Amino acid sequence: MNRTRRDRDRDRDPEGRARNARPRDGLGRPLPYGAPGMERQPEGVVRTPGETLREAQRLLDAGLPFHAHEVFEDAWKSCAGEREGERELWRGLAQLAVGLTHAARGNTAGGARLLVRGAERIRAFSPVYGIDVGGLVEWARGLAGRLGGRPEDAVDPAAEAPRLRG
Repeated sequence: MNRTRRDRDRDRDPEGRARNARPRDGLGRPLPYGAPGMERQPEGVVRTPGETLREAQRLLDAGLPFHAHEVFEDAWKSCAGEREGERELWRGLAQLAVGLTHAARGNTAGGARLLVRGAERIRAFSPVYGIDVGGLVEWARGLAGRLGGRPEDAVDPAAEAPRLRG
């Protein structure tokens, strides 16, 4: 199939579905085409809850909360059947990771809103899979409260990485 320049500019696959092929930095920001970027997390990986938590914690500790968000996104999208009730837990954890991402990018007001939203989403869950729900809610609210809403208040994502398990 001969793709037009517009198709290439819009990152469409051969079937016409949107795909973002631009390289990204460690916080998920798009870089110019041809620039070296960070390897993206593969999409649609089905992991056990334990594998999800281990991989997300590794990424958070490495200062890559955007990538941890993608791991949590895979977990929420793969919840079905007996795990359907966990969907909001994984979605809330993804919001915490993307809140940290925004806070690290300098969008501290947006980061604070996402941290609070994620904390609200997970707070009703009992600890499961060793997740320190109470500790994460406290961490998210505390970080959100320290963010000043200015780009210069950006945080170091590795230094602010939460502990997912108690």
